[in-house]
Amino acid sequence: MADLDLTDLHGALTDRALNSMNFLNEVAQHYPDAISLAAGRPAEEFYAVEDLHSYLDTFCAYLRDELGYDEAAVRRTVFQYGRTKGIVHRLVARNLLADEGITVDPEALVVTVGCQEAMVLALRALRKDSNDVLLAVAPTYVGITGAARLLDLPVLPVAGGNDGIDLEDLVAVMKSARAEGLRPRACYVMPDFANPSGLSLDLETRQRLLEIAAAEDLLLLEDNPYGLFPAEGVERLPTLKALDTNRRVIYLGSFAKTALPGARVGYVVADQLVAHPDGTTTLLADELSKIKSMLTVNTSAIGQAIIGGKLLQHDCSLIEANRREQATYATNLKALTDGLTDRFPDGEVTWNVPMGGFFLVVTVPFPVDDTLLAKSAQDYGVLWTPMSHFYDKPVQALRLSCSSVRPEEITPALDRLAALIRDQL
Repeated sequence: MADLDLTDLHGALTDRALNSMNFLNEVAQHYPDAISLAAGRPAEEFYAVEDLHSYLDTFCAYLRDELGYDEAAVRRTVFQYGRTKGIVHRLVARNLLADEGITVDPEALVVTVGCQEAMVLALRALRKDSNDVLLAVAPTYVGITGAARLLDLPVLPVAGGNDGIDLEDLVAVMKSARAEGLRPRACYVMPDFANPSGLSLDLETRQRLLEIAAAEDLLLLEDNPYGLFPAEGVERLPTLKALDTNRRVIYLGSFAKTALPGARVGYVVADQLVAHPDGTTTLLADELSKIKSMLTVNTSAIGQAIIGGKLLQHDCSLIEANRREQATYATNLKALTDGLTDRFPDGEVTWNVPMGGFFLVVTVPFPVDDTLLAKSAQDYGVLWTPMSHFYDKPVQALRLSCSSVRPEEITPALDRLAALIRDQL
């Protein structure tokens, strides 16, 4: 007899989103001989173990030379528990100015254990009671839906459409929710090369979204892990936060794709002012740090030091630090879309052509699920991701990733995928 009954534990443990995150992280380990077009992790060929020591030395020199720390303070900063809001907040602020044109008070930053913790902190603070709901552009990253489920915060889908977000549907969803006595607290959106859709918002849509947020008293949770990776010839657009003049945007940042995923360092920019009953105000970041102190205490000082060192070695610009990666991803993305065109010229199988990032979506005229994925891996030797992981319903589509596949693997991977699709047809 089992010691516990699943029905007596939190309901999120049966939620598909929580199962999906583990599945997506581990599926390649179950099929080591299959070529993976599933993983959304960055390419590994540019990493070197010796760089870790170099980054750490650079950060320690910064503590001594720029911040004036003595040796005891340097050791304490790197080895001990540290400031809850982080120790690289000044460098992150410099990075945001250099790469995104965002001017932010370093005190408005909380450095987190990956972007996932940033999401949890923001949602935990925003959910006051059972009337609160989160809006999210569908299809949605499973990390945000899973985090919301853990916090008993319902997620209402907003149609993505062909433009990345259907603004009319956004307003309609808010109106319907309020008519039911619910309070939409925020809308989660990934404006640049979204995971999983690959779609981006054009400049006009970004500006209109900010106008709607202001008019409707809605916060926007902007997640931007892929913004530094446009396709060849594509000009980067300003983030929502860079365009934000009314503090409507809570900005979720990650160094997983642009620096080092193993460091597990992300951050949240929360410069909104919070009014207190005694008439004083604090930054939302200060309130989030209270939650963080009870969740993870602080973010690894070693992880932060490594990220800080990499930032310092590139004048705090990760655009420059990722020139090779950006070129690799752009080349791989074009190879995927060109390869699909060569293999499926008749229109029965379709796909989108993203403006950058890691992902594209292939639509097929048959059911796509984990059973078909297992068959693909075992019998055809290629991995991909069923799009049903990003919806609450079956979807006849699959996601391909261009980031961690080697260029020489793309042709055989697409040949294997084409064989699977033709056999299904």
